[in-house]
Amino acid sequence: MAKYMLIMRATDESFANFTSVDFTEILEAMGKFNDELIRAGVLLAAEGLDDASKGVVVDFTEDTPVVTDGPYGETKELFNGYYILDVASIQEAVEWAKRAPMTAGSKTEIRRVPSIDEFPQDNVWIQKERAWREQTGQL
Repeated sequence: MAKYMLIMRATDESFANFTSVDFTEILEAMGKFNDELIRAGVLLAAEGLDDASKGVVVDFTEDTPVVTDGPYGETKELFNGYYILDVASIQEAVEWAKRAPMTAGSKTEIRRVPSIDEFPQDNVWIQKERAWREQTGQL
């Protein structure tokens, strides 16, 4: 088994389609999907994100980081939520992503989350992270 992150990306088209659907219907569809993931035993985490205009961007282009309001000015697709699944393969993650109740124009990026075991175990920072994960029950 491996962890995969499903990164939900909204576009102008999907936002427009989203506004035409009753919010109660959206909650029902997402709730049913989440319940399927839970019953299958593959859901590790899932969160939606607040509107990008309420966030900030920390830009490291200059020597001193610059903080600006809202998303990147040229962004056409925004990251608006995620799932972390524990599944056997990227193909299984793809199959779950295809079942998500998304509006037309939405996109889902899928990326594997490397295990701490894949990093050099003799590195002091990896050892500290492993100890933290053990203390917090994440390992």
